[in-house]
Amino acid sequence: MRNPYDVLGVSRSASEAEIKKAFRKLAKTYHPDSNKNDPKTKDKFAEINAAYEILGDADKRGQFDRGEIDAEGKPRFQGFEGFGGGFGGRGAGAQGYEGFGFGGRRARGFSGGDTNDFFSELFGEAFRSAGAEGMRQRQQSRAQPQKGEDVAATLTVTLEEVAAEAKKRVRLPTGRDLDVVIPKGVSDGQVIRLRGQGQGAPGVDPGDALLTIRIAPHERFTMEGANLRSRLPIQIEEAILGGSVRIPTLTGAVSMNIPPMTDSGRTFRLRGKGLPMKGGDFGDLLVTVEIKLPQIVDESLMDYARKQRSAKAE
Repeated sequence: MRNPYDVLGVSRSASEAEIKKAFRKLAKTYHPDSNKNDPKTKDKFAEINAAYEILGDADKRGQFDRGEIDAEGKPRFQGFEGFGGGFGGRGAGAQGYEGFGFGGRRARGFSGGDTNDFFSELFGEAFRSAGAEGMRQRQQSRAQPQKGEDVAATLTVTLEEVAAEAKKRVRLPTGRDLDVVIPKGVSDGQVIRLRGQGQGAPGVDPGDALLTIRIAPHERFTMEGANLRSRLPIQIEEAILGGSVRIPTLTGAVSMNIPPMTDSGRTFRLRGKGLPMKGGDFGDLLVTVEIKLPQIVDESLMDYARKQRSAKAE
């Protein structure tokens, strides 16, 4: 796999926010659902997600920057760092031994000891520590199981389902039906990784399912992060005299007081009537009132309007 910084198109000094922004932009561009006629985008999409798996995790990003893991997240064998590249030139380690004719086996002619004992006598504890760490990393790399192919799917939800943190059933490309709980703080276009729900094979661990959340447009509410916005028509007498009005929310209607002489376009905030957030709190509902004129002509209202116009004309 390529360098994850190159895959996401960011510099090594990029902030977490810049990395996240770049990932979301690329994931939206190369999502398989948006490029059904181009099979290559599926591999590109998987590469983008793999890069974000490293750079989106502070610990893994640090390990990659220090050279402890490679672009696939696998540990690197450091060999004899600190000793001028080790013996046998580049890529010291087992190959370094072979450069001296030992081939990784017990060496003869050094007091009957093996190769490790010989180098330990030369370099002391530093060599033993490096050798043990290299052996551990090689064993870990060999023990890492192969992984199956990732799959992609899309789940469309309503604002009511987001507010209720509902459980939805989605059918994956593998043919499997899966119940998914809508997470708190979910946003439109967000990609959720369902580990172990991808393609599998005998002797191979299943890949992951990359689930893109789509929030369906609502006839009454629009989203602004965790906040919602709506417009509320009120009668002219309610705007002038004030009073209690009923406000629709995602969890049922609530009462709200309109103060006297309320202008059209004024916005009121109903706290906690928005969408759930990751921390457990809820966003707010922002209600903008619109004065609705009566459909039947009111002569007294018309006389008032004429008098006001005449007064302004004088």
